[in-house]
Amino acid sequence: MDTNRRNFLKVAGLTTLAGLGGTAVVDRLVTGAGVAQASAGESHDTEQAALAKPGATRYGMVIDIKKFHQDPSLGEKAVHACHQTHNVPHFPDKRDEIKWIWMTNFENAFPEQANLYQNEESATKKLPLMCNHCDNPPCVRACPTKATFRYDDGIVGMDYHRCIGCRFCMAACPYGSRSFNWRDPRPFIEHINHDYPTRTRGVVEKCNFCVELVQAGKLPVCVEAVGDSKALVFGNLNDPNSEIRKILKEKHTIQRNPSLGTLPSVFYIV
Repeated sequence: MDTNRRNFLKVAGLTTLAGLGGTAVVDRLVTGAGVAQASAGESHDTEQAALAKPGATRYGMVIDIKKFHQDPSLGEKAVHACHQTHNVPHFPDKRDEIKWIWMTNFENAFPEQANLYQNEESATKKLPLMCNHCDNPPCVRACPTKATFRYDDGIVGMDYHRCIGCRFCMAACPYGSRSFNWRDPRPFIEHINHDYPTRTRGVVEKCNFCVELVQAGKLPVCVEAVGDSKALVFGNLNDPNSEIRKILKEKHTIQRNPSLGTLPSVFYIV
């Protein structure tokens, strides 16, 4: 079989698996076959990615589940602040829903840690989910146009103008953290924030850790929204003296499906 035909069949098989939801398999195929990878200089080796470069910054977030359980209004504040700042539309049909931060219960967030005798609080109360800004992000490798990419500070960003709507990144993301605009979102934005771009039909979007604010020395709006509750703590994971590192040293935390080797930058205090 000639090389061109072999490569075509690999891509065709990858597309089929993506449609079937085989994200883990898709990721392995993307990595192994070299389909839609970033350039060699941008690729990530899992072990090397886990090592902090001297002086480098890697942003991350700690989410205290119990504080969101104790005060459900914190979740509402965080979601509202995020969606209002980033012009996230509110479609009347849930099938069209766009979400950067959303609330769900523990079992949906951590299906690999499902408990037959789950306590009532975990079963009924909700916690926030968002993009994990992985240190080894499969979405970046899967994107054929580099519309999704990783900044040097660890934030996984989006270039909406480069997005062609192929949704390979959505198939590659094992956390369901990306949304696709099936409809024009602009008529469904209640109050447009002119300091942040709106999107168009056919574009993927997600949480960006408020990179436009963080790079200006500010905190993400969700962190600001929960105030002094410390339900959300944002900071430099590579700084041993940062607040986030001190919390991680003192508290037991878990990540969403860390066995996949994506190295998530979001940690949950349980």
